[in-house]
Amino acid sequence: MTDPSLLQPPSPSVIALIGAPAAGKSTFAAQHFQPAEVLSGDFSPELERRLSRGELSVIDAPLTRPDERRRVLEASRAHDLPAVAIVLDLPRQVLEERATRLGLDPATILPEFAELRRTLGGLQKEGFRQVCVLRSVAEIDAAQIRRVPLPPDRRDLPGPFDFIGDVHGCLPELLELLAKLGYSLSGSEVTPPAGRTAVFLGDLTDRGPDSAGVLRLVMGMAASGAALCVPGNHDEKLARALDGKAVRAMHGLDGTLAQMDAAGAAFRAQARAFIGSLPSHLVLDGGRVVAAHAGLPGKYQGRIASRVRSFALYGDVDGSRDELGLPIRRDWAAEYNGQAIVVYGHTPVAAPVWINRTVDIDTGCAFGNALTALRYPELEFVSVPARQIYTPPPRPLPLLGPGTGTPELS
Repeated sequence: MTDPSLLQPPSPSVIALIGAPAAGKSTFAAQHFQPAEVLSGDFSPELERRLSRGELSVIDAPLTRPDERRRVLEASRAHDLPAVAIVLDLPRQVLEERATRLGLDPATILPEFAELRRTLGGLQKEGFRQVCVLRSVAEIDAAQIRRVPLPPDRRDLPGPFDFIGDVHGCLPELLELLAKLGYSLSGSEVTPPAGRTAVFLGDLTDRGPDSAGVLRLVMGMAASGAALCVPGNHDEKLARALDGKAVRAMHGLDGTLAQMDAAGAAFRAQARAFIGSLPSHLVLDGGRVVAAHAGLPGKYQGRIASRVRSFALYGDVDGSRDELGLPIRRDWAAEYNGQAIVVYGHTPVAAPVWINRTVDIDTGCAFGNALTALRYPELEFVSVPARQIYTPPPRPLPLLGPGTGTPELS
């Protein structure tokens, strides 16, 4: 059972302390946050600087009115970080008594008190991801703060890792690749080499012969701690289909849905819950390496917002299509200047190549080429050939240029 006194704001985020005068916002801020984290007065310039660096920021300023809170919400959206409201909603009598002790006219607090009560119910609609309301002195005194990392933040995991490119239902090749990487397979049980963790880069499904089998295997590995996973655009589309939403069953989705139906309602529900639980990307090993299905620029790494998730799933696209009707994907890696290594897939290539500390390891297994893994921190590729062409590629897989060579780990 969750302790009602325990507040768990995501970190980094921007936290708005909201309360009428004499509610004790400054005292609360001093008790629970570092001085450098608390911003007051003309807070906008410093808030921009802190959020650009991905630092938790607490606003102690008059924020009882929606127009005052708008600056906080605009900054959170601009930097793809969540906004949290902690509201000190003390009774009017308590506020008036405090105001009197402080030598203030109790009447001066009434407009702010009334405005807070009028707008309190609309904070989530304004854009606050989390709203925590403390309604008494006892609740405020009992409050504890525990910062919770954002879902992509797994910097605490140092590896070593085995990043695995787009499987696309190619279960036989996946089993062969895992064995080649040293994973022990016994029935449905997969045991990794000591200390290692597999990281799947999404697009587990469609095109290949056994999407349901791949899902079952990866879900089991994730449940046992043998694997991590991020979603791909094909997985996301499958989730929408499982939700009953109208999607076009193209590019192998029709076969996947047939397999899911054959697997039964319980498995479909498990698969839907699994896909829905996946973070858009993962920041690992102290921020040294990032896993994202379609890649991710430095400015989005470790952050959460719809545009971050969209880029991680689909890449740098604007809706335009080529002569074959395929989405045109701009080459974001050519301009990447981040410090983290980014391992991704999504765009099939004949062979992986390093470009500006990024590497695409989707080597088109379902198209008859290969399934590839990147061992980290060794930065070595391990591949197995496709057993057949499961789906003809729309065009030959590109062999990229020489790139910039294997990067050095920082």
